Amino acid sequence: MVARAMTMSHHKEKRGSCCSHPSSPPWDPTEDLCCITTTFQYLQASGWYWGPISASEARDALLKKSEGTFLVRDSSHPQYMLTLSVKTRCGPTNVRIEYSRGCFWLDSSSPGLPHLQSFPDVLSLIQHYTGSGHTPQGQAADEDNVQPKAKSDPAQPAAKDSGVLLKLMQPLQRPQAFPSLQHLTRLTINTHTNCPDQLPLPRPLLRYLQDYPFQI
Repeated sequence: MVARAMTMSHHKEKRGSCCSHPSSPPWDPTEDLCCITTTFQYLQASGWYWGPISASEARDALLKKSEGTFLVRDSSHPQYMLTLSVKTRCGPTNVRIEYSRGCFWLDSSSPGLPHLQSFPDVLSLIQHYTGSGHTPQGQAADEDNVQPKAKSDPAQPAAKDSGVLLKLMQPLQRPQAFPSLQHLTRLTINTHTNCPDQLPLPRPLLRYLQDYPFQI
């Protein structure tokens, strides 16, 4: 996944793309409420959603972390809900997360914008690109090579249109939201099976797994 260093601004997953075609039937606004509520429930459970912190606070949190460390925070731009902040080789970088009609995707300057993958929630988006970050160089599918609008750390020199590699490797947990043992166990189970609902577990435990069906 490649970001283009520009002015400040701030997809193949199992469930596939959900972008609507211009000729789609009228969109029910209640679907937005359901989709956004579900995404924020997932984010709250993740432990790496940092809420309404500023870009400078995100920079300070990521500055001394290894490349590929990331977090999600509220966007400071009134037209966006969320921003992905990630440590790159050029320093902390911010990428807006777009939303429309039940779909989330990374803000992009790519000419192939209509072909970018979108996802039903932010966790699916992040998990997809985290998986792409582990793909050997040169082996990633073309759709993974998106060019989201991004801004690297202003303290780092960068050409106006230079490419910045965005590798999503590991989330940065909020200090006050360190995951519980139950959540860590859930992540481990999700990492080792694609069908947790078929495990011989009591129903309450199965519901707990279904409440967060991700590996990050």
